[in-house]
Amino acid sequence: MSYYLGVDIGSVTTKVVLISDKREIKGYRIGKTGIDGNKSAKDLIMELLKDLNIELGDVKKISATGYGRVRVDFTDFTKTEISCHAKGVNFLFPSARTIIDIGGQDSKAIKVGKNGAVLDFVMNDKCAAGTGRFLEVMAKVLEEDLENFGRIHMQEKEVIEITNICTVFAESEIITLLSQGKNKNSIIKGLNYSIAKRAVSLVKRIGAEKDVVMTGGVAKNQGVKMAIEDLLGFNILLPEDPQIMGALGASIFALEGA
Repeated sequence: MSYYLGVDIGSVTTKVVLISDKREIKGYRIGKTGIDGNKSAKDLIMELLKDLNIELGDVKKISATGYGRVRVDFTDFTKTEISCHAKGVNFLFPSARTIIDIGGQDSKAIKVGKNGAVLDFVMNDKCAAGTGRFLEVMAKVLEEDLENFGRIHMQEKEVIEITNICTVFAESEIITLLSQGKNKNSIIKGLNYSIAKRAVSLVKRIGAEKDVVMTGGVAKNQGVKMAIEDLLGFNILLPEDPQIMGALGASIFALEGA
């Protein structure tokens, strides 16, 4: 049996996925990108292969994607994030026609065809607004673990709208709200809706067509997913681990390019 690796070096996290020539997902790893994404990816690959008792020589092709793909020195070829997310989502959800991807430093809406081909896309990559970084900054200001944002969203009834889109201005707005004695949990729910509104605005620019699949690290925040569903008016699909879709798509490209 031969194997194929996909590597997604994002601005915050690096993901690697290993598939077999039977298109079976054998395993994956997620780690911090740090200052050297190339080394981070290599370390994750060796850790994954060791745990699976697979030799590096049994890996026939490696494809890289993501923010740091241009600096990778060990792959056979690179692919864009857009095409890899479409490929990965199509592999798990052939019915998907729209993808919402919210990562650490950018967010995207992608329209895909029946075969996973990219038909259209829009990106928000000019600032941290509407991204995972935005939530990280706000969580620090609120002194709340980001992992709790989903649970708090589901339990809280009130929503305090965050009017500023810019991360810097939104941070000042939250500090003001806290000084006014506003409920922290209501602010958190408002932040989830703030992210959701940015994502839905991207989706509307390409046309929201079902099925809609959400990917990226922010998709692990159930609060943002629920807010998007509320704004769209229908449920969206979520992979078991939405953070690895880019790397999964890259691994499939590696297999098909072998």
